[in-house]
Amino acid sequence: MPVSIAMAGKGGTGKTTVSGMLIKYLVGQGKGPVLAVDADANANLNEVLGLEVTETVGNAREEMKKGIVPSGMTKNVFMSMKLEQAVMEEEGFDLVVMGQPEGAGCYCAANTLLSGFLERLSGNYPYLVMDNEAGMEHLSRLTTKNVDILLIVTDTSRRGLQAGLRIHKLAQDLKLGVGKSYIIINQAKSEPNDEVKTMITDAGLELAGVIPADEEVYEFDLNGRPTIDINADNPALKAAYSIFERIIP
Repeated sequence: MPVSIAMAGKGGTGKTTVSGMLIKYLVGQGKGPVLAVDADANANLNEVLGLEVTETVGNAREEMKKGIVPSGMTKNVFMSMKLEQAVMEEEGFDLVVMGQPEGAGCYCAANTLLSGFLERLSGNYPYLVMDNEAGMEHLSRLTTKNVDILLIVTDTSRRGLQAGLRIHKLAQDLKLGVGKSYIIINQAKSEPNDEVKTMITDAGLELAGVIPADEEVYEFDLNGRPTIDINADNPALKAAYSIFERIIP
């Protein structure tokens, strides 16, 4: 199984941008191919990676749920075909977009097929990077479970930090099987003060590092340019790489 790394944090902290930096780092270090999974219903990891979404796992599940299966094809074969189409291939990494949540009701057959497909698929990659939705819903729904590393991304706001600490506590309370949790302070204009460091330490978390606020990263995001294309000498990217070198096996 791959080394699995999941992102979490309050909305607006830059989780998706950090996910893109991590994927760029892993590919650049020759650690690919990487399986990137966008588990946010408001998917935008593809934009960071410079890819256009043509199919999602959620679409495949909903089509099967509605019985949209071509004549002469079993549901299993149809689902497998649609899920294969949902894998976007790029040099060094592949991307799977989860898309819309399940919605009302339960459709166990489709979900069983989906879980089996993702399990088989992930076995082909040394690293899996999962970008999750904002907040803690993905934890309570057990979207994020049995991961080797949980990277909690926060900005410098007190609310962002408190949300990150609550996510860490919830992951522990739900016994999600997280190997190691770290917190990353993103978009920082200065180093964290002693109070912030104490809050993190008292919560039993380790501060992985600080990524500074950066005008180039902001401009890439504002203009919809793939942040995976940011030059390697960018200060924010260099800071992120330094973090990854220390904590990613």
